[in-house]
This record gives sequence, structure tokens and C-alpha cells, in this order.
Amino acid sequence: MLRDEDRIFTNLYGQHDWRLAGARARGDWDGTKALIAKGRDWIVDEVKKSGLRGRGGAGFPTGLKWSFMPKQSDRPCYLVVNADESEPGTCKDRDIIRNDPHKLIEGCLLAGVGMGAQAAFIYIRGEFYNEALRLQAAIDEAYAAGLIGKNACGSGYDFEIILHRGAGAYICGEETALLESLEGRKGQPRLKPPFPAAVGLYGCPSTVNNVETIAVAPTILRRGAAWFAGIGRPKNEGTKVFCISGHINAPCNVEEAMGIPLRELIERHAGGVRGGWDNLLAVIPGGSSVPVIPKSVCDTVLMDFDALRDVKSGLGTAAVIVMDKSTDIVKAIARLSKFYKHESCGQCTPCREGTGWMWRVMERMVKGEAEVAEIDMLLDVSYEIEGHTICALGDAAAWPIQGLIRHFRPEMEARIRQYREAAARRAA
Repeated sequence: MLRDEDRIFTNLYGQHDWRLAGARARGDWDGTKALIAKGRDWIVDEVKKSGLRGRGGAGFPTGLKWSFMPKQSDRPCYLVVNADESEPGTCKDRDIIRNDPHKLIEGCLLAGVGMGAQAAFIYIRGEFYNEALRLQAAIDEAYAAGLIGKNACGSGYDFEIILHRGAGAYICGEETALLESLEGRKGQPRLKPPFPAAVGLYGCPSTVNNVETIAVAPTILRRGAAWFAGIGRPKNEGTKVFCISGHINAPCNVEEAMGIPLRELIERHAGGVRGGWDNLLAVIPGGSSVPVIPKSVCDTVLMDFDALRDVKSGLGTAAVIVMDKSTDIVKAIARLSKFYKHESCGQCTPCREGTGWMWRVMERMVKGEAEVAEIDMLLDVSYEIEGHTICALGDAAAWPIQGLIRHFRPEMEARIRQYREAAARRAA
């Protein structure tokens, strides 16, 4: 369990003032000028030593990603913050922006110094209307106080922050589709290479990071890499904001140590499963795009990148979706299939055609109007989609179905058998 003194997001629930005065009272913007003065290399090395991995889903080492930015460039360099939080079940970035916006703004400045960026573009989900207003107000406060802009914090470093509102497309959460949208074009993923660190926003070197990743950076730099690395397990260091929803007694966002047991996370912070732990059917542990895991796995699994990978799922965005035994698990996964079919940008044939095909088969599986052999065919098609598209949306559509078949195949077969028996009785 995370100690209170180790929590980074001390206003996650909005109990205190979100404005600059309140943020400063909680320790934000304290000694920022001195941190900038330590230089670009020190900032990147400290983040590397902390073990921070991207909090947007991929889990790539953050300091390493920052180090890809060129030391010398004849073009401006940019930081792009991905606040297009559209993954079903995920609402952590929304609360960070709403209640602790200055952590994000200070993080943009320090991360920008670390990668040699002249400006940060924060791409916020269009539906986050009130959050966009609040974040813009916090940015305006920071400008007025001289914390960003020309001579940021009196450091001699010039740094601008621009807030950009999206228009509601899930695909724009993919980093290169986000860049396309920022440039005023249709949000469709780009082929890589070139990678954004070489050719990103407006053809300039750019790094795209998640809100939480950037927001924790100032505290890491202020308290030291060793402090952050001392929380969690090796290669899974630090704190993490978990979003817990579904069939639980107290849905919540909570900051906890990486590697906390899933059962402890749910029972300690979310009031336990509705009807008790024994009423648990399954959990999607990292947002809708990661494979579901059954209760037998949930009993002991730890909530970090490696532990969930070992059980063939993933931490993803750490959005924990709890389903009790009242859930029609086949119908639940079919609903996710419909979501991914709807959100496919249509650029890649396996995703454009495959997501719709999988959804239609899943709808028949819900009713039992299928052949048992089609379960294997569905699984085969999911593997043909996975890894064969420009971005990971195809993977995201395939993984929930793979998890369903891996753990709940008997339920799918029983449904088909029951449908056939009922049809036979009607025919007789």
C-alpha cells in the first residue's frame, strides 16, 4: 500500500484549490528554476534512473523516449501531450486536469527543457469541455506569473504551451493520428518510420507523452529518482493512478503503488466486488483493449506491466473494469467489438474489414447462432488482424476476443449447444 507521503496527486479528488495559489501550497512550482538550471542531460538521466514508464498504455521507458530527441536541430522541437483520453473505462487524466492542472503545466516545462522543446501542445479530448476551460485558466495563470512563456521561471528558457481541443475520435489517441489532427487533417495514423522524434508535428522533432507521464515528472525531479524507483517492483517502479469501475461498491480513481495485488486494490479502495469477492466473474485490468482475465487469475495477480503480461493481459491505462457473475461476458466483449468497429479509421484493410467481421460473428455468438468451429475461425482472424495494421487499434480489437476465447470458451460452446437444442425442440 502506498504511504500518504508518497502520493504525487494530492488533489486527485478536488478537495483543495486547483488554482496556482493552491498548487504552490501543495509544493508545485517549488524550485523549478533550480531544476531547469541543472540542464537537459540531468533531467533526462534522472527520469531514466527513476524507472518511469509511459502511463498511456504502452509502458515505454520515458527517459529513453526523451533521449531520442535530437541534441542539435535546425527546426523547432515540440512536446505533445496526449490528453485525448478515450479508452473505455479510463478517466484518470480527466481528474488530473480538473483538479491538479499545474502539475501538468510544470511537467510540460521541465519535460520540454529535458528534450530541448520550445513549446508544448496539449491535445485534449473535445468532450472534456469543463476540463479544457480549467486547464486554459491554469495556463493563463502560469503565463501571468511568469512561470511559462518568455524567460520561464526566470531561467532564461522560453517555453510556450498551447491547448488544442479534439473532436471526439478515439483514433486520435494514437500518437501519429493525434499529430495529423493537430495539423488540421483527418486523424489517421502515419506509417513509421519516420518516428515523431525525427519527423513529428509540422515535420519537426516531437515527442508525444500521456498526461500522467508528464504530470509526475516534476515530483520525480524534486524528490529524486531513487525515491520513485523505491516504490513498486523492478522495471515496474513508481505510483500509478488506477481507474476502478463496474460491479463494485465504490467506483473511484486512486493513486497506488505499482504492483499492488488486484484483489487488494479492489477491496481496499473500491469497497469490494458487489456481492462479495466470490461473486466476481472477470476483470478487464487495463482499459477495454486488453484481454479479460477470470477470477482465478484475479485472486493473485499484481497490477503492473510485467505481472499482467505474464498472464497474457496488460496494464494498459490501468482502467480496472470489474464484472460480477450477473454479466453476460460474451455480450460484453461483443459490445467492445462494436466499439472498435465503429472507431476504426478505415485506413488498413485488416482493421477496416476485420473489426466489422469480428463484431458480426460476436453478435451471433451472443445468441448462440454459430458453429463451434467458428470459435477457432474467430480466433484465427483475430491473429490475422493483430500486428498487421499501421497502429494498434487492430490489436485492441483483437485482444478482448482472444481473452474471451482463452478463458470463456466453454461458455461460448454451451451457448451454441443450447441454441441448437432449442431449435431442435422447436422443429420437433
